[in-house]
Amino acid sequence: MNYKESFKIGLNGLRANIMRTGLTMLGIIFGVAAVISMLSIGEGAKQETLQQIELLGTNNIIINKKAVENTGTSSKASYSLGLTTKDLEAIKAIAPDIQIITPVRESKHGVMYKSNLSQNVITGTSTGYPMTFNSKLVEGTFFKEYHQELRANVCVIGSGVKERLFKYESPLNKKIKIGEMWFSIIGVVAPKSVSSAGSQSFGIRNFNEDIYIPLNTMLYKFTKVEVDPNFVVRGNVTITNEDDIIRQSDRVSLDQIIVKVDKSERLKEIAALTGRILDRRHFGVKDYEIVLPEQLLEQKQKTQRIFNIVMGAIAGISLLVGGIGIMNIMLANILERTREIGVRRAVGATMNDILLQFLSEAVTISVLGGVLGILVGFILTAAISTYAEWNTIVSPISVILAFTVSVATGIVFGIYPAKKAADKNPIESLRYE
Repeated sequence: MNYKESFKIGLNGLRANIMRTGLTMLGIIFGVAAVISMLSIGEGAKQETLQQIELLGTNNIIINKKAVENTGTSSKASYSLGLTTKDLEAIKAIAPDIQIITPVRESKHGVMYKSNLSQNVITGTSTGYPMTFNSKLVEGTFFKEYHQELRANVCVIGSGVKERLFKYESPLNKKIKIGEMWFSIIGVVAPKSVSSAGSQSFGIRNFNEDIYIPLNTMLYKFTKVEVDPNFVVRGNVTITNEDDIIRQSDRVSLDQIIVKVDKSERLKEIAALTGRILDRRHFGVKDYEIVLPEQLLEQKQKTQRIFNIVMGAIAGISLLVGGIGIMNIMLANILERTREIGVRRAVGATMNDILLQFLSEAVTISVLGGVLGILVGFILTAAISTYAEWNTIVSPISVILAFTVSVATGIVFGIYPAKKAADKNPIESLRYE
């Protein structure tokens, strides 16, 4: 008897007990659906994490100012001025392999265009900001060095600001009121996708609602810092001309300094060096924190691996239960069909024929269960994405893996019952009532 005939006989045996066969499949269906859902959640989380980390820049070292408690002492350590433009110069002068170093000063102001009003974060920065965060402009251009020197009232707006204030019209060369001053729009930054997970896990705010202006404009017109005309942020580094201006730059406070390095393999080394520079300049006061997006990614991936292991264990248990169900139903079938086995052996069927017949039944259950499990997995994944608002991605590899495991489950748990059926004595089987 060939494989095709064995499969046909096995399929007829399953049709004779449709209800039992269907209940046996449930374990495989739920197991396969669990595998696909787990892998889709894991892949979606992985892609979302990578996307959010890229917003911060994988080659960036982010230095944020941090509030410290006043100890009430008069020691030298209590006189740290926080992050300043002088810190930026020190890092640029000493740390190697720096591609760009960007200062940031932020404040929140009301923004008005015609009758449209909003509250937005105003970011004062240098011309290197777009390159630091790989930002693209969909309209216009970013401000130039001469805008810094002139403390010009120009701004670049995020895509969210454009949608909120301008709807469908082009904002280029139009004026908006920020606080009590008017600014001319010279560019629009391309939209960035910031998820709720990215906001919660990495503290990423919605950059689409930000407005960017030259740092010198921010310092002189918003924070009332009297910056000497010879003291400007030009390009990617602060330029000063005289010693007295250098002393003045110590008083120019920043909210953030972003260091973009050339070689990612030296990221941690340069971050450690940056920390030592700031410790020395700040007299040991930890009024700053250094954030490495690469380390945030590693921590998130570690957490995700633990989640995947737990979910994989749950899916594995479901498949194990399904496999045990297949073995139990096959053993029950063999007992009920003992006389049939004896008849088939009497008319010439070999032990191998009996083995293939019952093994084909087990594999058929697992194959059908695998196909239905894949469909349920797609439905479950879509439901998770819709109602839980999780990013899910069903990859071809996850489907192939889930189906392969289901077939393997049928083979592994079907071998023992099939072997038991093949080993039955034909004479005793014919006598069985």
